[in-house]
Amino acid sequence: MTRFTPPRRTALALLAVTALCAAAPALAQSDFPTKPVNIFTPFPPGSGPDALLRAITDKLSTLWKQPVLVQNRPGAGGFVVFEATRRQPADGYTLVQLDSEQLVALPLLYKSRNFQTLQVYDPVASLYNTPFIVTVPVNSPWKSVGDLVSAAKAQPGKINYGSWGIGSPGHLGGEQLELGSGIEMQHIPFKDSGQMFTALAGNEIAWALGTIPSSQGVYKANKVRYLGVATPKRIPQMPDLPTVAEAGGPKDFAQSSFVVLAAPKGIAPAVRSKIAQDVAKVMQDADIKARMDTFAFEYINWSPDEIVKQARGKGQMYGKLIERKNITLD
Repeated sequence: MTRFTPPRRTALALLAVTALCAAAPALAQSDFPTKPVNIFTPFPPGSGPDALLRAITDKLSTLWKQPVLVQNRPGAGGFVVFEATRRQPADGYTLVQLDSEQLVALPLLYKSRNFQTLQVYDPVASLYNTPFIVTVPVNSPWKSVGDLVSAAKAQPGKINYGSWGIGSPGHLGGEQLELGSGIEMQHIPFKDSGQMFTALAGNEIAWALGTIPSSQGVYKANKVRYLGVATPKRIPQMPDLPTVAEAGGPKDFAQSSFVVLAAPKGIAPAVRSKIAQDVAKVMQDADIKARMDTFAFEYINWSPDEIVKQARGKGQMYGKLIERKNITLD
């Protein structure tokens, strides 16, 4: 059998094409971005996540020498931002800021929509973790989370707590405290965290979970107190504040929300890697670190695979809580 040997010129041309194809991802990575980048967020202007995102985009604009624009699309628990971005090209020029609840809780709460966030978006870069704090009115008789739990056991279904909406981290955190403590309480949903903390300060509700940014106004005005932080260990911003476990709550109780950047499904690995590397670099900036410290946000450096792993773990926990009370937003 005669073996075909291509002419030397043809072979060299084939080698050149192969080399160009191999180099294409590296070129795409090094060239990105060549035009403005839009980062959509479901969080409203002026919120903690929005404020930090704007600081991050300022740094990215300088690094990339291209405008990086924040596009606020709050509403419908995240579906407004989904509709604005899900059909955009998966080229890295459209990114979305999402929290862990939008990644895994919304599909469980809106089952009729048949929407799975992680089937529509690729995680690109991790940003930070947000701890939640058990908060009560300043004149509450409870001095610890243990007092709260004891009161709820003595009055089944009578103690109420607030959140910024059905299926919110504040609501699901309350459900988690119920399950871990063997108690039953009444959930009072509000339109947003501002309305919730106004009600808490006015003794309309007994307690609530909140973040430092969302509660600082009423906390600094001495209208609310903190009983415990829902983290495995104390946070450096408030070293004297015990964890929920230390304050008499369930020993394994933890409630936090992590925030990431994602892109419409199908983003090129090289572009995703470039964005992730540059975001990680920006997150180490002294100004960004200072802003995160103010909000008690904890930087997380997770790969896209780790983001998916963490999201699915949280989704399993939320699934149990949602099924237990048949919580739905359909």
